[in-house]
Amino acid sequence: MPRLDDDHTGARIREQRKLARLTQRQLADLLPYSYSLLNQVECGAKPANLDFVAAVARALRIDVTVLTGQPYVTELQQDRLAELVRPIREALDLYDLGADDTIPDRPAEHLIASAEGLCAQVRATRLRNAARLLPATISELTTAAWRNPSTELWQALASTYRTAHDIAVKLGYYDLSSVALDRMDWAAHRASDPCLGAIRQYMRALVYFREGEYTIGQRLVAAGHSIIGAAEQTREAVAVTGQLHLGASVIAARADQQSAVDTHLAEARQCARTTGDASDVHWLSFGPTNVALHKMSAAVEMRQYDEALTQARRIRIPAGLATSRRAHFLIDRARSEMETGRTEAALGSIIDARHTAPEQTRYHPGARETITGLVHLSRRTPDTLGHMAAWIGL
Repeated sequence: MPRLDDDHTGARIREQRKLARLTQRQLADLLPYSYSLLNQVECGAKPANLDFVAAVARALRIDVTVLTGQPYVTELQQDRLAELVRPIREALDLYDLGADDTIPDRPAEHLIASAEGLCAQVRATRLRNAARLLPATISELTTAAWRNPSTELWQALASTYRTAHDIAVKLGYYDLSSVALDRMDWAAHRASDPCLGAIRQYMRALVYFREGEYTIGQRLVAAGHSIIGAAEQTREAVAVTGQLHLGASVIAARADQQSAVDTHLAEARQCARTTGDASDVHWLSFGPTNVALHKMSAAVEMRQYDEALTQARRIRIPAGLATSRRAHFLIDRARSEMETGRTEAALGSIIDARHTAPEQTRYHPGARETITGLVHLSRRTPDTLGHMAAWIGL
């Protein structure tokens, strides 16, 4: 049976458990998982999946990143992505310095188009290119918004902060993603845009979803609904409302609240009937297809893997769906196939995800968890799986 090295997540769980002066049995008693599973994870005989890690972090009252480490450092350096993070961090710190006299004026419409282009690049999973262009765009928009304040410029600046959040999350820089969300809130207030404010609460909720703090995540979604509920009920507002319900559905699924999952999905479905395909609204990919994808994701989070595969077979992915959503679907399907013993199919789905969105797949926790699980399940690792494991740095 393959083993992980001494720096695997299970080893870090063991270290943090001992620092908390808990035995394995005592920690297991605090988890919705068995003592046997905890024992196997700590010794590296089984991989730690995302909800298991979140549950341990919550029980030990520490951040998830203490257990996962800064993910993908070696791979980020190999891909020359790590060097792009520092300029983003610096650009995020310019928000309150006013206009930079060294930056020449560009027409507002060009800057707004640049912000939209960055959103499109992230949805197309061109992370390296988006990360390279982002700092200069933030700097230019910050200066333009201070020189000639307008709703449109503040909205565009908020959009670039959201892009910074998206890139930071996809690359595992969760501290940076929180800074970006704070800046997004700052710009959204100046734009007086309730939809942007609600989207920011949605993204904050997903941060707590990853941390296993589901009650806080649910409160943030409710705060988002309060913001959007006070706004005029345009198609834009209905799409954002629907997306909030989709976020709430996966949080409820991780918290094992089936009735809440069903309620939120029903509300999102009703919103999608009103908006139709609303992928053009704030790059949320909202619409009937996204509701179906979240129904499948909720089943995965509740470990209802047969149901998730049933949902996967029913979903027809439209040609225009964002590449990032298409890859996420393939990763969810791969996890469900692995958990139901369909290991060859799972490997095929992960390979498809890699072909669809290589950068996103390489740094996606679910993809890495599935590849690790497949390695553990294989008595003899096939060459293709071995290549995939080496590719993610296992």
